[in-house]
Amino acid sequence: MAPEIASSKEAAGFSKKKHGQRQQREVAAKGAYVTFLAGKGDYVKGAVGLAKGLRRAGSAYPLVVAVLPDVPESHRRLLVSQGCVVREIEPVYPPENQTRFAMAYYVINYSKLRIWQFVEYEKMVYLDADIQVFDNIDHLFDLPDGHFYAVMDCFCERTWSHTPQYKVGYCQQRPEGAPWPESELGPPPPAYFNAGMFVHEPSMGTCKRLLATLRVTPPTPFAEQDFLNLFFRDAYRPIPLAYNLVMAMLWHHPEKVKLADVKVVHYCAAATTSEPPWTHHGDDTVMGIYLGKRYLTPFQGSKPWKYTGEEENMDKEDIRALVERWWDIYDDESLDYKGASLATVAVGQAAAEEEAGADGRKQPFRTTLSKAGEVRFVTAPSAA
Repeated sequence: MAPEIASSKEAAGFSKKKHGQRQQREVAAKGAYVTFLAGKGDYVKGAVGLAKGLRRAGSAYPLVVAVLPDVPESHRRLLVSQGCVVREIEPVYPPENQTRFAMAYYVINYSKLRIWQFVEYEKMVYLDADIQVFDNIDHLFDLPDGHFYAVMDCFCERTWSHTPQYKVGYCQQRPEGAPWPESELGPPPPAYFNAGMFVHEPSMGTCKRLLATLRVTPPTPFAEQDFLNLFFRDAYRPIPLAYNLVMAMLWHHPEKVKLADVKVVHYCAAATTSEPPWTHHGDDTVMGIYLGKRYLTPFQGSKPWKYTGEEENMDKEDIRALVERWWDIYDDESLDYKGASLATVAVGQAAAEEEAGADGRKQPFRTTLSKAGEVRFVTAPSAA
């Protein structure tokens, strides 16, 4: 049963009343938003947009960006200049096998598991970098402890063609449309969430169990999303669609979507092309799955910073409106971080990190500014 969550108006009032008198550091110690970044591509735009979106929504919590070592210094400095707390993490790789991931780049997403190491925060709300927040969701930090919260996924996209749900036309978003054939396949599968947004409680113990379980768990097509669904099956509690609207819901289940109520939009979708997708994307190479006559590949155009409106389903009016809303936030210079200088932000990061540690002892992050003005970042402690 989904937990009771306050309405947008109630949540905003509750958030203002609860957090208005607190010191920022006290709030940050309680919780933080967190996203993940890898490589030198343009996903950094998504992270910057997310930081500005949270600021526009009046969030009282910081945004932590977990970065892999290959994220360039220029991108890290940009994130810090936008008030983000940048944490470098070590990559996490699944056991080697012949699994074909739904999208080739999914393999790097196992590194998300490192965010359970951020134990200086009591609770965190994870958001993919291709997500935007349009309303205050700070009340999610007040959900009851001991559970894993996320929005149920939709099984109607072709990326799910390997699953029994897709093959029988069953989708948990509208189970009445094609009931699960229990007589043939047994009990219906457990509720399955989209891992682009979730609420979790950092814990070194949980992180160690995640990594230990990963070492003996064969990878599956949806990578860390499948793995997290397996690991947190008993702890999972669904939350409303408004907290993670994936694009596909707009054309597969439009009757379920009330855009005026949506707080979080996830700009992700998949498409098919007749040509191999890696032949025309330059440095931003995109892999895909060969379906016989066509290739399944992620929409580049579903990302606002790559939007053309020419790809499948991307010409819809509501999609265009959501993309425009993302750009309105990204381009709004009044939402740029103005709370502190770059040096002050770096010092603030170090202060926050000093309170972390698996055994409760202080553990300096050692974030410093060199004479040349470069921001240095150190790797988060390994739990492997």
